[in-house]
Amino acid sequence: MSNDADVIIAGAGMAGATLALALKQGGLEPLLIDPVVFDDQLAPSFDGRASAIAYANFRGWRALGLAEHFEPHAQRIEQILVTDATTPGAASGKPLPFFLRFDSDEIADRSDGEPLGYMLENRRTRSGLAAGVAKAGIQVLAPARVAGVTTDSAGAHVALTDGRVLNAPLVVGAEGRVSPIREAAGIGTIGWDYRQTGVVATVRMERPHEGVAHEYFLPGGPFAILPLTDNRASLVWTESTAHAKALVAARPEVFHAHLMRRFGPFLGQVTIEGPVFSYPLSLQLAERLYAPRVALLGDAAHGNHPIAGQGLNMGLKGAAALAEVLTDAARLGEDIGSEAVLERYARWRRFDTVMLSAGMDAFVHLFSNDNPLLRLARGVGMAAVNRIAPARKFFMQEAGGALGDLPRLLRGESL
Repeated sequence: MSNDADVIIAGAGMAGATLALALKQGGLEPLLIDPVVFDDQLAPSFDGRASAIAYANFRGWRALGLAEHFEPHAQRIEQILVTDATTPGAASGKPLPFFLRFDSDEIADRSDGEPLGYMLENRRTRSGLAAGVAKAGIQVLAPARVAGVTTDSAGAHVALTDGRVLNAPLVVGAEGRVSPIREAAGIGTIGWDYRQTGVVATVRMERPHEGVAHEYFLPGGPFAILPLTDNRASLVWTESTAHAKALVAARPEVFHAHLMRRFGPFLGQVTIEGPVFSYPLSLQLAERLYAPRVALLGDAAHGNHPIAGQGLNMGLKGAAALAEVLTDAARLGEDIGSEAVLERYARWRRFDTVMLSAGMDAFVHLFSNDNPLLRLARGVGMAAVNRIAPARKFFMQEAGGALGDLPRLLRGESL
């Protein structure tokens, strides 16, 4: 059997494309498969979200030579202000006295002057990754769809819907929550629906945001104002599914009125730019991160609530870890699709993935309610962390992805 690549990656999204670039840098030959061509992924209507990128992951992109594509569009997050707001909205009534403020200056000596993170529109991320993939000469089959996968001692055999069969020592499922690779490998999932929907829009503000991200915890879910370049912001407005459907269906002037009630006047007049998007929110974790000759990455391995902005960051960290494990194994002459090699990847990422997912799930249940006892408890907790500098610095470094056993890319080193 001849191999078509060293690693076949199903899913050319942000985690999959990052993995492909890292493997290529490490001397392996990846092949990307995606049902959507890159040009369609770059359209503004494809994905209206923006993502907070941990500074360690941004450092990894720099190590992959992607800085020129990302830095012109990346907004530094210099401060994060978290408040617990009373009903019915962040701009209504008197706010509670509890708040939490993170400032990048506090950890400048530990982060080499990096901000708390970077805000980057997903379409800009996809565009930069597409340019990097093209420059690296990585083979991309798109549009192409996986019909099935079989594995044996010789390798993984990926059947496409057009009848082609591709062979490689390893196949990676990075196609998102609905993963044909995961299903073919017999890996189940656990999770639940939060009965919430994230309403996402991009707005332009009258007054400068100064790189400050705001997150209000409301009974229906968090309302986040995340700074973008050109004095814009990405809004992530979490509501119950019924309320979110009504918001998205409302006339523009009605939507804007509800938006301003929650947004408040502190950044002046706000205008909506582009369409309004909505995304259902749920938790989904794969029971395992690998099977024989199969590894899972990104949302195929873990889909989380955006309450802490860690979903994509977990996928990027996983890409860096998997690339390092595979390139090191290849240099030692090991079979990169063997279970012994894939267990190293799983062992590296398993605990972090489960703990972060559990933490975000706990946050959702703790903050998405109006129970007075829970409101008091979370308020006292925020106030306590806000007063203890070592605790604040720990949380800032954790959110920046800079703690723990970091892959080489996240330390700024090449593979």
